[in-house]
Amino acid sequence: MTSWDPAQYERYSAERHRPAIDLIVRIGGEPAEIWDLGCGTGSATRMLARRWPAAIVHGLDSSEEMLTQARRIPGIDWVLEDMTDWSPPSPVDLLFSNAALQWLGDHEILFPRLADAVAPGGTLAIQMPRNFGEPSHTLLAEIARSPAWRHLAAHLTRPVPVAEPAFYHRLLRSRFETLDIWETSYLQVLGGADPVAEWARGTAARPYLDALGEAAEDFMADYAAELRVAYPPLEDGVTLFPFRRLFVLGVKR
Repeated sequence: MTSWDPAQYERYSAERHRPAIDLIVRIGGEPAEIWDLGCGTGSATRMLARRWPAAIVHGLDSSEEMLTQARRIPGIDWVLEDMTDWSPPSPVDLLFSNAALQWLGDHEILFPRLADAVAPGGTLAIQMPRNFGEPSHTLLAEIARSPAWRHLAAHLTRPVPVAEPAFYHRLLRSRFETLDIWETSYLQVLGGADPVAEWARGTAARPYLDALGEAAEDFMADYAAELRVAYPPLEDGVTLFPFRRLFVLGVKR
């Protein structure tokens, strides 16, 4: 299981939170009960609780490190559980997930199951990164498969975990009265040294950092060197990092 560093993840909190905000403002209704799957440090869960203060709000995550920070937020039921094993005790008014489901496979099975967990009149609201064809992700896999690293890291690469929007429309269209699926590419302006590598250190690179042990920093140095070419800093020192995200918003009859 991948370990998580809440401080590293929150280093770019404004950029990471913006897609959650953009999704939450599109959600209508007055849900009585909300589940946030893969809640992490609870930042988006807190937004949900503030948007619907009368709702019962649950935040679920498989990382004790993340939930230790999340539990500082009062008024929310924090649940330590793997999303793969989760099923609600009763149908859910709002099933929300922000930047988490890309870590799970078998979306052709997972997404219909999540849709079936939504109550009549309820909402499924999901955001996932879909930047896997960009250098931030392709270089990670290329280095892992390179002669210098393949004996240690090639097995850590995985197929692209998030499909094109039409795939999710085909899976979900019969389960919702209204289904809205869209993508947004955020032009993120990052500061500091090797910011794209530091961004990945909090997310995509976590499995490599966990598995490589003492060699992890050498791996990250090779990765950062390639990223400097792919995402060169501008004259004022900032780095532009385009990042695409996929949104799914379905409302049941």
